[in-house]
Amino acid sequence: MIILGANPVVIFKPTLLKPQYLRRMLDFSQRLDLLAEFNGWLSGWLVVLTIGVGFYNVVARYAGRFIGVQLSSNTLIELQWYLFSIMFLLGFPYILKHGANVRVDFLYANWNEQRKALIDLVGTLVFLIPFCVLGFFTSFNYVLQSWGRMPDGTWGAAELSLDAGGLPRAPIKTMLLVGFFLLLLQAISQAIKYLAVVKGYTQVSEQLLAEAENLPLE
Repeated sequence: MIILGANPVVIFKPTLLKPQYLRRMLDFSQRLDLLAEFNGWLSGWLVVLTIGVGFYNVVARYAGRFIGVQLSSNTLIELQWYLFSIMFLLGFPYILKHGANVRVDFLYANWNEQRKALIDLVGTLVFLIPFCVLGFFTSFNYVLQSWGRMPDGTWGAAELSLDAGGLPRAPIKTMLLVGFFLLLLQAISQAIKYLAVVKGYTQVSEQLLAEAENLPLE
């Protein structure tokens, strides 16, 4: 905002764009990035565990038929897809941090880094962050119902698998909230970095490029 007169004076300047505040935001972004890296590391081990459980289920099924003994169970079968689901929900922030999500970049690839960051910033603020918030609150009552919350506000038994020997459903449905929340945190982190690139922080631009080219889990 500018006061008109002989000597125009700027009386308003976005506070968050001041260097000292942007540096604090970048420090906060780095902490969120550490959480995303931990989630990626955990997802990597969940891949190994999922493969191990799946391998056992296959071997146990055929070996059990051969010797006439039930070696597998619905618990292990459901555990396999529980682990598979958790792996993806925890892996989304890591994928976003490293720019490994699917892109249609036949135009985007030819733009300079500041223009790319501006488009990513707008997309994150307009689409990704609202999507995470909407997904979290849309899933909230669904998860509470799985834990036994009744329409009248009272609590009953938590949801269980319909198959004999199956696992409780409430914990895996709760991972929806965890997944949306973690993705929201990383979206905020990315938005901060995109803003820094738009403001001319070349080190942040180089960091984004390095993260996109370095996927430790590959």
